[in-house]
Amino acid sequence: MKKRLIAILSLASLTLFAQDNIQWRGTDRTGIYTETGLMKSWPAAGPAMLWSYDALGEGHSSAAIASDKIYLTGMTDGKGYLYVFDLKGKLLNKKMYGPEWNESYNGPRGTVTLNDGKLYLMSGVGDLYCFDVATLNVVWKKNILKEFKASNIVWGINEAPLIVGDKVIATPGGKEHNMVALNKNTGALVWSSLGEGDAAAYCSPLYIKDQQVPLIVTMTANHILGIDANTGKELWSHEHTNRYSIHANTPVYGDGMILCTSGYGSGSIMLRLKNGGRSVEQAWSSKEMDNRIGGMVKIGAYVYGSGDNNRFWFCADWKTGAIKYKEKGFAMGNIIADDGMLYCYTDRGDMVLAKANPVKFEVVSRFQITKGTEQHWAHPVIYKGVLYVRHGDSLMAYKIK
Repeated sequence: MKKRLIAILSLASLTLFAQDNIQWRGTDRTGIYTETGLMKSWPAAGPAMLWSYDALGEGHSSAAIASDKIYLTGMTDGKGYLYVFDLKGKLLNKKMYGPEWNESYNGPRGTVTLNDGKLYLMSGVGDLYCFDVATLNVVWKKNILKEFKASNIVWGINEAPLIVGDKVIATPGGKEHNMVALNKNTGALVWSSLGEGDAAAYCSPLYIKDQQVPLIVTMTANHILGIDANTGKELWSHEHTNRYSIHANTPVYGDGMILCTSGYGSGSIMLRLKNGGRSVEQAWSSKEMDNRIGGMVKIGAYVYGSGDNNRFWFCADWKTGAIKYKEKGFAMGNIIADDGMLYCYTDRGDMVLAKANPVKFEVVSRFQITKGTEQHWAHPVIYKGVLYVRHGDSLMAYKIK
């Protein structure tokens, strides 16, 4: 009995720790948050703003949060800066880390990843950094484009580093080193995968661990790739193309199936894993579900998101791809979910709260994000009853519990 109690307490501790580490699209890259007791509707003017910080500079990265500290990046005068805040909005630290993307849609792209007392950051020019979280000193750094003989892509490489065990995963997109795994403590090369030799495609990869062969799934310029997480061996690939080679959404996984979606006419492809993850077959495809950079969320037997060329918000059956509803009248955008509610942040600056209802787009509240600059592209974050929204040079904290 005592051993069982210790095991239960240990599991609970691990669960709490995992929920405390918010990276790209939540703790597990699904866009699904697990807090309860959040408001089911907001006042007409929106939830109360607790604080804002309005000097981040340019950028599109989302907030990462761990141990009650918020980490975010921005660019000023061509240099990237790492910011650290407490939950009251006090700036605890600010560090210049090097050059950032300054050619179009300026500023940092990829959200930082926190793991084991270290912080990992990929700049738009291909510099992969490992910082000590306590001091922000650089532990190691390498430019993955130069190191692995790859070229940068049109709008600057965009990837939130993925940690798998003692490895950090990155996708240079080179012909010889398409995806690489580096030792997370030293930066030394652990394995390299040829992939299909495509350029990178703005995609942050996903780790799938419930198959016989644990695998990493990502999208490159012309393919969806399944890579053995332990060895780097390509297990399978599936063609997925569009005219700009942009595939910026992390794949969505559930029930042994992987949903990959892109804009610019390519739409969505659902792949079913077979043979313990070693192969795939196409389950369905849809040109209507063509989200570009906003992600999707799987809730139960359904998936929710917005289109790109197809200007509607939608719900679809996860297993068949059948569209359950299409709702026009709202600008397109990104989506996260928590406790049966959808949080939709449109590219026109509307923050929309809707019920996860497969029958209709059931909007209960909305308000306008008025602070900040440039595009409304950063994905919002929920942490301890607060909704964090980044818009260009501003980070805003709204009380939603």
